Parts: sequence; C-alpha cells; structure tokens
Amino acid sequence: MKYKIFGAVILILAITSILSLSSCKKFLDQTPSVTLSDDSIFASLANVKEYLAQVYANIPDPYAARTGWNGHDGYYSLICDEANWLGEPDLGGEEFLYNTLSASYDGFEYLWPEWYKPVRTASDFISRIDGANSTEVTDYLKAHFKAEARAMRAIFYFWLLRLYGPVVILESPISVSASTDETELQRTPFDSCVNYIVTQLDSAYDELEAISTTSQPVNEPLDGEYGRVTSGVCKAYKEQVLMLAASPLFNGNSAYTSVTNPDGTALFSQSYDETKWEEAATAAKDFIDEFVPGTYDLFTETDTSDFMAAYDACRDVISTDWNDEWIFGKSMSSSIGTYTYNAYPKLVGYSNVTTGGSFMAVNQSMVDSFFMQNGYPIGNANSGYQQSGFTAFKAPFDVEERSTYNQWINREPRFYADVTYNNSYWLNQGSSATEVIVDMEYSGSSGKIQSDHDYSSTGYLVRKNITKGTDSRGWCYLRLAQIYLDYAEALNEYDPGNSDILKYVNLVRARAGIPQYGSGTGMIPAPTSQSDMRHAIHQERQVELFMEQVRYFDLRRWMQAAVTLSTPIYGMNIYGDGTDFYQKTLTKNISFTQRCYLWAIPSSEVRKDSKLTQNPGW
Repeated sequence: MKYKIFGAVILILAITSILSLSSCKKFLDQTPSVTLSDDSIFASLANVKEYLAQVYANIPDPYAARTGWNGHDGYYSLICDEANWLGEPDLGGEEFLYNTLSASYDGFEYLWPEWYKPVRTASDFISRIDGANSTEVTDYLKAHFKAEARAMRAIFYFWLLRLYGPVVILESPISVSASTDETELQRTPFDSCVNYIVTQLDSAYDELEAISTTSQPVNEPLDGEYGRVTSGVCKAYKEQVLMLAASPLFNGNSAYTSVTNPDGTALFSQSYDETKWEEAATAAKDFIDEFVPGTYDLFTETDTSDFMAAYDACRDVISTDWNDEWIFGKSMSSSIGTYTYNAYPKLVGYSNVTTGGSFMAVNQSMVDSFFMQNGYPIGNANSGYQQSGFTAFKAPFDVEERSTYNQWINREPRFYADVTYNNSYWLNQGSSATEVIVDMEYSGSSGKIQSDHDYSSTGYLVRKNITKGTDSRGWCYLRLAQIYLDYAEALNEYDPGNSDILKYVNLVRARAGIPQYGSGTGMIPAPTSQSDMRHAIHQERQVELFMEQVRYFDLRRWMQAAVTLSTPIYGMNIYGDGTDFYQKTLTKNISFTQRCYLWAIPSSEVRKDSKLTQNPGW
C-alpha cells in the first residue's frame, strides 16, 4: 500500500528477522530486508510482529553516532557544554558549535522524514491490527501491539517536538490518491501537539491496563524483551512531554509571537501558565507512586565503603543492561565498539592493550560542575577545592596513590566514574607488562604529538559508560533518577518550599555518595530561595545525567543555551608538557543564537509544502 506525506510517495514495508546474540530470534533484533505484500502483513503472527518491529527500528542508536546523524542522535552531548570531539574534525558537529548551519543541513534533512516513517507505520498498524488473523493473533496480542504502536508514535512525535517545536500531527496516513491540497499540511500549534501526544500516551496506558493480568503484567515488557513499551514507559513519557511544555522555551515565550501558519493560526501560546508545571509534577508523582519501588528503583551496589559503593553504582548504572532504574532505551546495540573507540585513549607505546581515538573530550566547564566529596560545588568557600598544586592521591579506580592535580582530588564519586584525567590509571590494563597510565600531555602516550586528529581537545576524556568490553548492550534513554529530578524541578517552579523537592533531590545525591541537603547530621545547608534551589537542581541534573542526551535539551528548554553555549570551550593546555599542561587554556570559541533554539524544518520539505511554516531565523 502506498501513501503520500509532504508530497513524497512512501511504500510501507515490513521487515524480517535476523538471528540475535542468543539462540532464538528476538522481536527487536529485526532489520529491513524483505518486502511483504500489503495483504500478507496481517495474515500471520510472524508478519504482524515484523511490521510492529519496524516502528521500533527507527529508535536512534547513540552508540553508533560517529559519521554524521544518519538516524543516530549521539551528537547531542557533543553540541552542548558536556563534551566535544574537536580533536577529530571530520566527525561533524562543528556546524552546531560554530552556528554555521543552513536549513539544508543533513541532520535537519535526515531526522524529520526519518522519524515520520515510524509515525506513518504506527498509524497504519493501529488502523488495521484489529483485522489481523484471529487464529494466530489473539485479542490480547492485538490490544498489546496496538498500545505499543500508539505509544511509540507518541514518543517519536515528542522527539520531533523537542527539536523542531510544533510539527504536523498525522493521525492516519494520507492515501496516494490524495489531492495536492490534502498533502500540503500545516504545522499543529505547540499546545495542541502536546495535548495530542499526552492523550495518545494515556490511551496506550489504558489499553495496556485493560488487558493486564497477574500472569501477564503490562508493567513488564511483552515476552520479557526489554526495549518494548510498557505501562511505565507510557506514564514516564507523558511526564517528559509535560515537562517540555512547562519550560520557558515553550511556556509564554514572546520570541515566537510572530510565528504563525499561513492561515494566521499562532503556533505558540504567548501566555505563561504556571499550572503546566503543576501538571508535569503531578505526572511525575503519579509515575513514582505507581511504579516505585515495585517496578523501578535507583540502582545501587555494595562495596567496602560507602564511597566505593556510590562509585560502583554511578559507574555501572548506565552500563549494566536493563537494571531496575532503566525505564526505556534502545535494546542491544552492536555499535559499542564505535562508541568505546571514541573515548579510549591513544596509548601509543603500550603493548597488548586496546587503544582508541582519544577524542571524545570532556569540557572544562563540565569537569568544574562535579561536586566535591563533601557535597559542595567547587565555588563554595566550604568545598576545600584547590586550584593548583599536586597531591599523592588514590582514585577509587586506582591500585595505588599517584601524583594528581589538586583540582581533581577529593571530588565526588560521579567525577571518577565519568571523567578520565591526566596521569590516571586506565580502566582497561589489558595484558600490558607495565601499568597503563593515561598521559595526555603534548608528548604523552595519548598526547597531541601522537596524531593530527586522534587526541583530546581539552586534555580530558569521557569515562562514563565506557567499559573493558564491547559486547552488545542497550542505550538508556530514560531512567528513574531523571524522573526524580524532573519532579523536584517542576515542584520548585509552582510550589517552592514543598518538602518533596529536597526529598527527591536528596535521593539522587545519597546514591551518588555525597551529603544531602538539610539540617541533620552529615548534611549541608539547603538552598533557601526558589532561584537558589533552581540552580541546585540544574547542577544536579548536569552531573547526574552527564552524557545521557539530556543536557542539550535542558539548556534549550530553560532558555539558557544562548549564554552557556556561547561561552568558549576551555580545557588543559594540550600543547604543554609537565606543569605547562595544567593551565586552563582556550579550546574553541562557540556560538548559539536565538534561531538555534528550534531546528530548521528541512528546506526540502518546505519547498514541497507551501503551507509548512519555517522556524524563525532559518
């Protein structure tokens, strides 16, 4: 069956299975290879599963992001203030950092149509699944599959919404026989997009709850295969959508007053509505009350000390596949090796060790955001932070003390789990006859002298989610700690002083092994004003969710990106050896202007559809 959208003819295809890493075929391990006729799609359970799997197939794999967007969204952490790979300029991303993009940029051109594919497929699936062969596809499966397709369609719309703002909402595919007027479509106003997505997620949740049984609970993935929609996923993404809608970028932003459809319909509300924060907070609390701790819980580990237990948990929460904290993610990526190579040091001169590109570099501003072990930010007079000098210090990943720059001693566990710094013991010693130490000074084993492109631009490397092996595992898109911090943020915006704000921020801090806010024993003073609490929550998010594709969207929805992402990138002096290396040095000047808050609608789509309004500045 053929359909048209935005003037293009689309042939709806089904997909066939491939062998997974286990001995049996898995639903989410299916890739496009064989076309099924339209009549055969719903004739058998196998074909129905293959068609539904196509909706999931377009979930991006951030582990694979290295050669352009190409459906992967791993760049988000590299186009904000977390990290960069400017040491490897051929990999892209500089256009964002330098603000030299046009509306025909390949990332814009790719993701818009690429994410409408599963939207179309899901809509077709929803409209036809009830007529599937009842001999093979039971009523239970029909309802479950329909709910999965409905929720995934909503999630793809949410991903489009947070990039482009108002999008075109398509509840059903457009027939190939449709007229030009029927295929030229206007964007749906932002609040209407939000309402539609939330309604669809509510419907998917209700559809799942209606078929839930003790033997087949819908808060667990069907057939035990992680990465599929559950009732928890529906409620979690409802909260995500409402958080976006409540945030300054979309809640009464006067910068978009003149953005309208050709018929004059305003695409953005100009009235600030505090109740949107209340709706987001309520959605987060509803999720917590229903699913925590029975279905989800913060990931923890035990060790010889509280500090080491916190370090272990913060190190492993992302790399331990589908632990109790994970809510939704991309299942079983086979591109771990690509991601690992980006962050592994060069290690020239060592034998029998795994080496890498040494170019996924952490920005100095991100390094400075991690708290001290005593829970204070480095700028606080009580933090004990030292800007210069060296100390014999044993990091939690090390086997002995070694000379360490004082800026990096006595930091919180998340710092040591997430950042590789100079003269540190490498996590993968391989079979080396000598200790493998990461040396990013100019003449070091991973220094700039070793390559004209494989080096860290800042003298730091990303350590988070980097392990010794490259076996397939999932990418976590959403986990419980983010829901806790969302809830605290939303509460602080409409009900500052609510005791739950500190409660849920403190749950995250306690797992991270740093003192909680409060007046009790071992606590540190809590922020006293709404603005101070807002800053504390923002910093907690920055640290806790580092390299999880969250920060880029946070800075945009808070409308802080124009300042933060126009602040120059700094790092160590990668052209220096010895003490010369340890000088804060400008890496690059970057730029983010008002137009960057919303991605450009692809110019090719605007040319095809005269009713499609372009975003401002493009």
